[in-house]
Amino acid sequence: QPIACRIHLREVNKRPHKVPGLPFWHDHFVFDGEVALKLRPGSYVFIIERGLEYLHQTGHFQIEPFADDSKVVELTRFCDMTEHGWWSGDLDVRRRVRDIELLMEADDLHVAVLEGGSNRKGPVRLESDAAKSIVAFGKNRFYATNGAVHVWPGATAAYFNNAEPLSLAAPTDLASSPLASLEAVRRQPLGWVDLTRASWWDLPMLVAHGRVDSIRIANEQLCRDEVLRDPPEARPRDAKLFPGPRGTAEWPQEVYFRLLECGLRIPPSAGSGSGASPNPVGYNRTYVHVEGPLTYEKWFEAFRAGRVTITNGPLLRTDVYGEVPGHVFQAAEGEKVQFEIGLTLSTREPISYLEIIKDGQVYQTVPLAEYVAKEGRIPPVEFDRSGWFLVRAVTDLPKNYRFAMSAPYYVEVGGQPRISKQAAQFFVDWVYERARQLTKIEDPETRKTLLEDHRKARDYWEDILKRANAP
Repeated sequence: QPIACRIHLREVNKRPHKVPGLPFWHDHFVFDGEVALKLRPGSYVFIIERGLEYLHQTGHFQIEPFADDSKVVELTRFCDMTEHGWWSGDLDVRRRVRDIELLMEADDLHVAVLEGGSNRKGPVRLESDAAKSIVAFGKNRFYATNGAVHVWPGATAAYFNNAEPLSLAAPTDLASSPLASLEAVRRQPLGWVDLTRASWWDLPMLVAHGRVDSIRIANEQLCRDEVLRDPPEARPRDAKLFPGPRGTAEWPQEVYFRLLECGLRIPPSAGSGSGASPNPVGYNRTYVHVEGPLTYEKWFEAFRAGRVTITNGPLLRTDVYGEVPGHVFQAAEGEKVQFEIGLTLSTREPISYLEIIKDGQVYQTVPLAEYVAKEGRIPPVEFDRSGWFLVRAVTDLPKNYRFAMSAPYYVEVGGQPRISKQAAQFFVDWVYERARQLTKIEDPETRKTLLEDHRKARDYWEDILKRANAP
């Protein structure tokens, strides 16, 4: 039975091969399972893939003059996440709408949000028709065409499920606060704001004003064959603490963990950036656990509840006493509790160990050999006060960063979330640093407006600091 897939085909030591009429991007094209290739004589190499749940196939062949040959390549599925209620989505797709169904089929993707417009090149007014913007096809696949990207000095946000006209200023325009646009999207029934990077300068301000629904931890920087550099507009990381490509990938995780350490419950997200980044559609993907048949609306409802795992390689499913990520466990004051993590890991790439992250720190490192020997059982996580925990698996590949990370599980002892003094101070300092940048704005009205947003953010983070109940 032919099945849609993606192929990376090139003549040895030459450019990737394109096929007229088939969607091509960077170094690959997709097709519906059968394709006729017109190739000149020479040696060729290929990789055929279909998302993350199939084993990929690699090979090579020789084309002789006047050759007429055929080849059948079998793709084997080694994991079916949908059988367990986990459905994949890509929140950053910049490809043509006319190609999206084949692109999603070829990478076995179930939900995609296409960028329907942005203000990257200048001011824009975006129209939206909610009735026509969400398309269902196949048995259980959905894409939306009403995604929008809002760029301003300080951050970039992706808007999903916007059903109303939206006017966005030029990306360099400092004359007005971005908060009104974000709130206009969020007040809609399915409206969603996904902050595209955890290191944007305005992150603490946006979180303080309640304008963020998710934070993209796996974004277009994490590519199939490389890790791209941080953009100059983002808050720089400490290269000594977070060196090289691995540091580029782990810095946003560190920022995200510090948000969790402040008692906030914002789910992580992932997007490939295909169409701008070299990635294929669905390379970075957000798996969401949905009860019963999948619908687009249920996927986002479960996403909001934090029932999420993000990945660009390993396939990770966690179960803690029958609960998926996002669950809040309650315990009485003074009670000690422990949690057995049921974990299923499937991977095509080598992994040396799993990590249990508790309250922002690596709590347990579990060698993969030990995990296999104990049939998927890992040491319990213990709490005598409020906190949170999640599971992370990182591959051993040297050139890129492939990983899987569950969203957090939360533990409330005595009905109060954990708030770390150190984490709260981190964001207080961040807000002050950003405010010092804004004092250099020449126009007094613009400076006043933007500084007021950050003064309110300062008050928010200082209040969290006062309520800290952990180091």
